[in-house]
Amino acid sequence: MNEVLANGLTMHVEELWPPDERSRPQGTAVLIHGIAPDNLASWYLTLAYPLAQSGMRVLLYDLRGHGRSEQSAHGYRFPQLLDDLDALMTHWDVSEPVYLMGNSFGGALAFGYAARYPERVAGVVAIEAEVPTPGYFSRLSRVADGLTVVSDHGRAAVRRPTGLVHAPRVLALVTETSIREELPAGPPPAADRLAAIDCPVLCLYGGESSVRLRSPAIRRLLPQTRTIVFAGQRHTLLTDHHHEVGECVLGWLAQLRGSGFRDQDGYSTAGTRDA
Repeated sequence: MNEVLANGLTMHVEELWPPDERSRPQGTAVLIHGIAPDNLASWYLTLAYPLAQSGMRVLLYDLRGHGRSEQSAHGYRFPQLLDDLDALMTHWDVSEPVYLMGNSFGGALAFGYAARYPERVAGVVAIEAEVPTPGYFSRLSRVADGLTVVSDHGRAAVRRPTGLVHAPRVLALVTETSIREELPAGPPPAADRLAAIDCPVLCLYGGESSVRLRSPAIRRLLPQTRTIVFAGQRHTLLTDHHHEVGECVLGWLAQLRGSGFRDQDGYSTAGTRDA
């Protein structure tokens, strides 16, 4: 396991390089996972290797309190999580603008980092994610309130909107840290900083996910956004249909590299195979 000290915390990180070590990487991708039972494995087992095979340097990490990163009692407010990412950027010695790719809450972090450091971000890929506006944190508060511990046939479990989770690390995150209080507290990035994000943006949604309902607001805020909706799919789009998601992401990156692509009106629906 790869561990580094970043922002005063021991963080679990992984790094993948293109198979041809003689060639210069065609960009750097930083992959950010969602909250509660998620960790870097959702990216590592889906898009991390295809991105590396395409010629990119790929960087992943477990958010504080998640996966194998240190589970601090406090430090889960949005700006502190951005500080963690910034400290890792320093550790990784990233010298050029990166492609930030976030799943669910990880997408909000990607937008937040692009708002804070626009010169460091070449593009954002947000899968089932929202821009971190005040309205987003209001909705996140309801999600946090739903993270309660219940008994399931004699075993402790975390109740989430999508079901029960029995993982000990998730139980500890909910019961032994301040994440439920701190995470919804934000504060969000300034509205003008979010609106000033000018890098290319790709948003992918499941057609049956409620998060998709936020896509028009994102396109109004960031008109350069290209949106792709996967018919019949839900919030678990990344893990359930990673081959199709990977094709969309790699195709988008190829267009950016080849023609300076910036789609002002891109909105499409992708039919995916049933799992």
